[in-house]
Amino acid sequence: IGKGGKSALITLVERTSRYTLLGHLPAEHSSMTVIETIQHMIKDLNAEQLKTITWDQGVEMAETARVRIKDGCEVYFCDPHSPWQRPTNENTNGEIRRRFYKKGTDFATVTPEHVAWVQNELNDTPRQVLGGATPREILEQLFKRGALTT
Repeated sequence: IGKGGKSALITLVERTSRYTLLGHLPAEHSSMTVIETIQHMIKDLNAEQLKTITWDQGVEMAETARVRIKDGCEVYFCDPHSPWQRPTNENTNGEIRRRFYKKGTDFATVTPEHVAWVQNELNDTPRQVLGGATPREILEQLFKRGALTT
């Protein structure tokens, strides 16, 4: 959530590869705007590639229980105040804050092009946890094997 609580970034992180998708919400982050943005973010993934999404308990997620994100994709909610139930996503959010956008950034002043650049930087950075591979490389391997278990 950005400065003043109006703007935001959505982070979706695939657990196995650490591949990250970023959604830019420069003006507001109502539940329906979040849903529409996520649907756009994952439109190119098929149901076999996206099995589950785990949300936190933010108010912007209120309508997701009633709206399908994508056929074949189950939505789960973490328990309130339990970020350890989404560790890969929480760690990625911390990395984004350390490397790119400090806490309190006004995402209304951030361009969509910069958000896309940050997404590429995250996905093209070798990771020790991935044996020196990048998230993009691991995701491509998973797609080739048909082994993505999101």
